[in-house]
Amino acid sequence: MSSLENLSPYFTIAAAGFGLISDGYQNNLMTMTNVVLKKLYPIAYTSSISTRVSNALLVGEVIGQVFVGLICDRIGRKAALVSTTLLIIIGGIIGTASHGAKGSVNGFFWCLTFARGITGVGVGGEYPASSTSASEAANEKTVKQRGPVFIMVTNFVLSFGGPLSIAIFLIVLSAAGENHLPTVWRVCFGIGVLLPVTVFIFRLRMLSSKLYRKGAIKHRVPYVLTVRRYWKSLIGTCGAWFLYDFVTFPNGVFSGTIISSVIKNSDIKRTAEWQLLLGAIALPGVFVGAALCNRLGRKYTMMLGFSEITNINLLINPGLIIGLSYDKITKIIPLFVIFYGLMQSMGNLGPGNILGLVSAESYATPVRGTCYGLSAALGKTGAAVGTQAFTPIQNNLGKKWTFIIAAICGLTGILVTYFFVPDMTGIDLAVEDAAFLEYLAANGWEGHVGEDDDCALVAKEGYRRDSDEMGSEKGDVV
Repeated sequence: MSSLENLSPYFTIAAAGFGLISDGYQNNLMTMTNVVLKKLYPIAYTSSISTRVSNALLVGEVIGQVFVGLICDRIGRKAALVSTTLLIIIGGIIGTASHGAKGSVNGFFWCLTFARGITGVGVGGEYPASSTSASEAANEKTVKQRGPVFIMVTNFVLSFGGPLSIAIFLIVLSAAGENHLPTVWRVCFGIGVLLPVTVFIFRLRMLSSKLYRKGAIKHRVPYVLTVRRYWKSLIGTCGAWFLYDFVTFPNGVFSGTIISSVIKNSDIKRTAEWQLLLGAIALPGVFVGAALCNRLGRKYTMMLGFSEITNINLLINPGLIIGLSYDKITKIIPLFVIFYGLMQSMGNLGPGNILGLVSAESYATPVRGTCYGLSAALGKTGAAVGTQAFTPIQNNLGKKWTFIIAAICGLTGILVTYFFVPDMTGIDLAVEDAAFLEYLAANGWEGHVGEDDDCALVAKEGYRRDSDEMGSEKGDVV
């Protein structure tokens, strides 16, 4: 084995982590940008335009997750990762330079919306591309610790992107001053371009995982058989992700607006400082969930996290407390931010950590990117629906109902997880790959498995290597 091939899994895991930091940054970039644009354009930047700009990223993410998930399986992990990085860079540059024709404010908002959409396609594509690569690389080096490693290079860095974006905003704000707010948000957008550039060279040199090189199906992909085998898992991962993102994403995107609304005079710097504290409080849940995912198992850790955003557990329930005492608790800003952060931390502990993990573990390598992409896309669809519904719920029912609805979604998430999500704790991903190939052979599918230079054949009589030399590397599955 060459030194490059031996080190490739480590580079892949590291590149996934650094790439997903930029995703977390982009996901949270509009948190303070919404506050700034509202300050700069108090009349023109209406709630509908704010929602449109925020949802552009989500719509782009859904498209990216589905199509890059397919590319990830049909063409390769490396091609998917390189293309998503380029899209984030291009979208970030357009967003940084956004302007309207002849100074048109409305044109500027549309340009920003377009830029966020392109960025969203890249960010969305990162989910299946980075996560499948990271799970396969971690499986190659440490099956038993695959879960914690995966969590630390996916959900941790995604969650860390929130405080990072706020910290950078505060640094830029302090340097430029509140009299130069246009400079502040554009510099923050520009920094979002630099993050994916740092991993671009690494991704050009990376190798696909051994699992993918041996298990890829690039032609005559058996999608119908895949759905027949994995329909239950798809309901579990797609449904749970939809419910979780429906609650958490709008509360994250609009958290700056919520905090700003309870601070006197909507002071931007104070809003950002409280937002930074909120993001920091949300991080410990990631570490607790990573520690529990092997001990409790994936399924029960996710159910525990969902129970913390509903009202059936015996522990303190921050979301329900905020919902039922919103008018009083918002008068005590530190207490409000602490409970708000705890609610997000509880989410990270369970579904925030585990959804990506079970979506990467529940499916065989030939269709892992596609199924992961579909699950993540349904999650982002839930985020888009939640973001679109957020303002009407606030206006018609009151802000406290956003937290009460979170509790209802948490209960539903527990049920979906229990009945539909499989638990692959400690099981080598190659085991499901072999079972999937047996299933294809038993159902009459015929085709080649593996990349062109390492091909095997699945036929009605079983699974065999195409040459005796390759056959010595891997046994037949009959």
